[in-house]
Amino acid sequence: MDIMVLVKIVPDIERVRFDMEKGTVDRSSAESEINPFDLNALEAARRIKENLGGSITTISMGPQSMENVYKDVFARGADRAILLSDRKFAGADTLATSHTIATAIKKLKHIGLVLCGEKTTDGDTGQVGNEVAELLGIPSLYYVSELEIKADGMYAVVDMDREKLVYRVGSPALLSVTKDVNVPRLPTLKEKLEARKKSVEIWSADVLGDSEERFGARGSPTRVSRTVVPKEEGRKGRIYRNADEGIDALLDAFKEMAWAF
Repeated sequence: MDIMVLVKIVPDIERVRFDMEKGTVDRSSAESEINPFDLNALEAARRIKENLGGSITTISMGPQSMENVYKDVFARGADRAILLSDRKFAGADTLATSHTIATAIKKLKHIGLVLCGEKTTDGDTGQVGNEVAELLGIPSLYYVSELEIKADGMYAVVDMDREKLVYRVGSPALLSVTKDVNVPRLPTLKEKLEARKKSVEIWSADVLGDSEERFGARGSPTRVSRTVVPKEEGRKGRIYRNADEGIDALLDAFKEMAWAF
């Protein structure tokens, strides 16, 4: 089975700073890494390949300076890595990003199984996977928490919070997995050394051959007007000297919680 995994290089979210005036992430303020949720997608692809055979191709979008970080996908089982890198891709929102990635997948011609993490730590929108599937015209499943390969096919468990749905998955399809789907293996020293020897394919806008109006900021209908980091608030306690008032307040709080769910 030919498997494609969508991967994003993100800054260490615990250390990164935000530019409040521009409404952007200052990516130079922290080291970069593969989005943690995408590691689960890579591990899922690796396990499918081990069971069914085939190949794994990863696709990412970002500057060429991220190439060495991106090489880690080879150590985690990827056979081929494509980095979409061009100044024309800069400033892309989720729609322009999805269009760029979908265009690259179409250029590969054979669309097999596409895997991605449920979200990224720097954007946290969870939109790109479904948008890519829509642009490719293939079915998609989100919040896949379990993947099981049986004699009659592959089965995906979708976690819908209060219930779980089981789907039999064929190809082509896009699956967005959660962190519950597996525990990614750590690459061995040998795998890391072998990964350094491999080459990442760099695809520019010219390689994709689509209208520049669909890429980057020009192809993005949304803009970030401002960024706000909410202040953390501690627990707030209330003291009632009258037992009846305290019980009434507690019952009201329970009613609000029940309404929220």
